[in-house]
Amino acid sequence: MRGRAVPTGSGAFTGRWGAYAGAMSDVQIVEATEVTDALVEDFGRLIPQLSSSTPPPGREELRAIVESPASILLLAVDADSGAILGSLTLAWFRIPTGVRAWIEDVVVDGEARGRGVGEALNREALERARALGARTVDLTSRPSREAANRLYQRIGFIARDTNVYRFSLED
Repeated sequence: MRGRAVPTGSGAFTGRWGAYAGAMSDVQIVEATEVTDALVEDFGRLIPQLSSSTPPPGREELRAIVESPASILLLAVDADSGAILGSLTLAWFRIPTGVRAWIEDVVVDGEARGRGVGEALNREALERARALGARTVDLTSRPSREAANRLYQRIGFIARDTNVYRFSLED
């Protein structure tokens, strides 16, 4: 059975993932504060929509993200049913030139696309990054994710002229 968001009277809500404030009238943005069986199950549904080559995280992987002082796991929750419609991870770290922030693993359930879920998640992440002292927020997106790329540009992200390199430690 899915959890349900319940008003607390202060403008915030309490759900099965913790306390959160609203972003849209029918979608609420939640910071995951605990890992439940339902959360693990929901990620089992969402992650295959993001990546076919990576298995969904289990309870311990999700707990490591939720408990990390360097990441925030944001969830978009349907305010009526309590169902998770999407997620995003905001990661940050301090380097000599300031606080860096990255948005990673943005996924919106296929049935919820077109409702503003991705935009609500990203805007909340940008506000959180600002509050952490970051001056910029970076993200990457495959060119084939055309709708996502249009969203990022509409929000105000600008494509950078840079090379992204990856070194695989699995070989």
